[in-house]
Amino acid sequence: MTKTLDESLSFFKDTISDCIKSRKSISVTTHIDCDGLTSGSIITKALMRAGAKCTVRTSKEFSKKVIDSLKKDSRDFHIITDLAGGFANNLDESLGENWIVLDHHQISEKEQENQRVINAWKYGIDGGIEICAGGMAYLAAMALDDKNIDLSAIAVVSALGDRQDQGERKSFVGKNFEIANTAKEEGLVNIDLDLLLVGRETRPISDSLAFTSQPFIEGLTWNRDSCLSLLNSSGIQLKEGGRWRVPAELNDDEKRIVIETITKFTSGKNATEIMSELIGYTYTFPREDKRSFLRDGREFSTMLNSCGRISRSGVGIAVCMGDRNKILREAETILTDYRKMIREYMNILTNERWRISESKTCVMVNGEGIVPEMMTGTISSLIAGSPKNAGKIIILRTGGEENTIKFSSRKSFGCKSEINLSELMRTGAEKFDGVGGGHNAAAGAKITKDKLDGFLDYLEVNVVNMPSTGNSQ
Repeated sequence: MTKTLDESLSFFKDTISDCIKSRKSISVTTHIDCDGLTSGSIITKALMRAGAKCTVRTSKEFSKKVIDSLKKDSRDFHIITDLAGGFANNLDESLGENWIVLDHHQISEKEQENQRVINAWKYGIDGGIEICAGGMAYLAAMALDDKNIDLSAIAVVSALGDRQDQGERKSFVGKNFEIANTAKEEGLVNIDLDLLLVGRETRPISDSLAFTSQPFIEGLTWNRDSCLSLLNSSGIQLKEGGRWRVPAELNDDEKRIVIETITKFTSGKNATEIMSELIGYTYTFPREDKRSFLRDGREFSTMLNSCGRISRSGVGIAVCMGDRNKILREAETILTDYRKMIREYMNILTNERWRISESKTCVMVNGEGIVPEMMTGTISSLIAGSPKNAGKIIILRTGGEENTIKFSSRKSFGCKSEINLSELMRTGAEKFDGVGGGHNAAAGAKITKDKLDGFLDYLEVNVVNMPSTGNSQ
């Protein structure tokens, strides 16, 4: 019988307390994205505070090969965060009772019965929008000791990184809302309604607008000269004493002028959608330095994603654990390189139109030879953020290691399709001896290259040619 969340958290506390008392070593294995790095850091920090002997490492995916490496590992107990959905039986067979999973991805009912799987869906919590792995790790950390309440700030970053700000005006709902409010009450985060521009604390206002790609604004996104010209024409003071001002320094009147200026520029069928995406709740960490990329929650989350996506996960984890010295400069360089890479990939995909095929319900993108495997989620999310793709499902594919093909799917803004992408990807991948899963609105799959034609036919039947009545165009 499935336990309640409180019972599962109590089980977690008792199990980990026993490990610590008996001096068992603990390994934490987590995913490479923002949610993975934050959840792994939260639980590792809580373990260290409790006096545990522990290590943390990352993995870009979970497989039987990863389980084999855990079995051979010298550590006595294994905590897995933001990974391992669908692998409970394999973990039981290989590790016995020496493991626990903290996760939020959709899992089968059978897997929900396993007490070592502490997954949001087991407790009636929507892991797609109400809590992520970082939130689950925070709840587990609080079960160990309520002094870990300060880790609520990192849990806010994890929810932003997993794009769970799905409430009205980019607010949080469910457990995320509770965790964010806790962080606010502790003085760890300020929550305000503001312009949602990239680099609110760090970039000149014109650059901030240019590099805001969600939503994608034709003529402005990635066009610094156009943004500078547009903002200059608005009359806003862009410099102060020779220094470029950043969006966080704009007063209310100036923000209103920016909104009016962009609205006039985008006047057309997508203007309303664009503005609804550009105004929302911001999450500012007042204890971080002004003009630091850690001060804005979304920029913090982007930095963590960049670390994981270009194989520098250790830097992201160090920052989450509190390192603010040399490692911070390293993280800033990684973030700059990551954004440059994204622009290059998007430019190629935009120019090579043969890579993109569209139907009324779906946009299929062939990123083979261009988009690295670890960047598929980032690029598919950006494509989904373009107003011209509103209402559609985005499916991007690219080449992976060992002769595989990686797929990443997203529901774009305004997509009303009843297709559950997690089920679509999991079921399809299993038909072709691959692995897949995720969330209703964001999921992935991996198959071997020889099964590509069959998998594409499966997508053709189940997505591309589906009637468009469920979508808002």
